[in-house]
Order: sequence, then C-alpha cells, then structure tokens
Amino acid sequence: MRLGVGANGLFVRFRPARILVFMASKQDKEALKAAKAARKAESKAKRSQIWQAFKMQRKEDKLLIPWMLGVFLVITAAVFLLGMLFDIHWMALPVGIMFGVLGAVIVFGRRVQRNVFSKADGQPGAGAWALENLKRGWRVTPTVAATTQLDAVHRVLGRPGIVLVAEGAPHRVKTLLAQEKKRISRLVGDTPIYDLIIGNEEGQVPLAKLQSRLMKLPRNLGPKQVDVIEKRLSALASRGAALPKGPMPQGAKMRNVQRTIRRR
Repeated sequence: MRLGVGANGLFVRFRPARILVFMASKQDKEALKAAKAARKAESKAKRSQIWQAFKMQRKEDKLLIPWMLGVFLVITAAVFLLGMLFDIHWMALPVGIMFGVLGAVIVFGRRVQRNVFSKADGQPGAGAWALENLKRGWRVTPTVAATTQLDAVHRVLGRPGIVLVAEGAPHRVKTLLAQEKKRISRLVGDTPIYDLIIGNEEGQVPLAKLQSRLMKLPRNLGPKQVDVIEKRLSALASRGAALPKGPMPQGAKMRNVQRTIRRR
C-alpha cells in the first residue's frame, strides 16, 4: 500500500504482489503452527498410552520394576567403569545414564510384548493379529481359508515369497493348508511357498515367535516381483469373491445359492 496526493485529494495505491506475499506467509505460519500443535498432541497421546501400559504391566508383572532398575544400573555402571579406564568417567556418566534408560525401556517393551502374546495365545484370530502387526514390507491377507470351527489360514506375501500361516486344530488346518497351497501354486509358478502352523507342539511355531520366524526366512524375491505376485493373488481373490463365505444359514438350499450366483 502506498499513500499519495493527487488532483482530487489523497489517494491510496495497493501493491497486490506484496499483499499476496503477506497472505502466503501468514498461511504458512498458521500451517506450521497447526502442524506443531498436531505433533505435540500426538506426542502427548503416545506418552499417555505408554504410561497406561506401564501401570497395567506393573500390576501384572511384579518383576518389571526390579528388572528395569537392574538393567539401568548395570549399564550405567558398566559405561562409568569403562570411562575410568580412559580417565573420562565423569564425561561417560551422562552417556551411561542415557544407555541405561534405553536398556530399561527395551526391557519394558519386551515384557509387555511377552505378556500380550501370552494372553492372546490360543485365542481365535490371534495369528491374524500378530501378522497384521508385522513391520513394513509384508502384505498380509487374513483368513483366506477357514472352517466353522474357527480354524483359519492367513496369507503373507513378502521378500521370502508366500507364507501360509494356519491357526487352529492341526488335523484340520493341514487340510486347509494343502488346499490353499494347491490353489495359489497355479498362479505363482516357482515362487517359494512356506507353510507354518501356530502352536506350542513339536513342529509348530509359538505365537510369540511367529514374527521373528518370518523375519528369518531367506529373501528370494525383489520388490518388483512381490508387486507382480500381489496383483496375481488379487485377481484370484476377485474371482472367488462371488462365492458366499461363512456357514450356510439354516434352511438354505445349495441349489438356491447356485441360482443366485448364475443371476450375478
């Protein structure tokens, strides 16, 4: 904006470019302020969740605090003593405290995870829950095959290939695994197909070790190959989407279901 005097008196001249720059800078400041507030709220929510998890775990796990305190003291003392060898022990003390806190947090996370898995072990759907909490790089499709007794087979696609994970009665899920393996092997060719059964018996994988077992599998595929196989499996799923899933309702007749499918 610029002031001036003309023949008709005082006039005002606006400069649109400066106004636009001012408005843009104001919007940027508001966006940064909103983003900062969102990050602050998210951080506060995470701290609240961690504190709630700590209180719950402390009630159920009497050894939680002794373990955390012991790990903290051992690591801090080890770093302090190591610093004494080089006559920098007071400089090493803050580093030791930092590593001690980190070690205590790791112990807390491990014990919480073990407690959660122990509660979920044996529950229907526990395998799907564990698979859906895998790290990035895995494509999980829960319940690609199931029985009315809540046995289920879940499919996992990743760099190792295809992993079929079954949960339920072993004598029933073995049949499900064989059927699903035969069904997808026609599409994926020579792609490695692994099969695992969740359980605590010989030859089975405990629920708590399922994720680590998958991470130890060899990497046989590249990222592009994984994408190609995922598209093939998606096409297979779309072809089977027309079939009704779940147990047959009482009084329903198979010929009525077939007639409905033909109309589609």
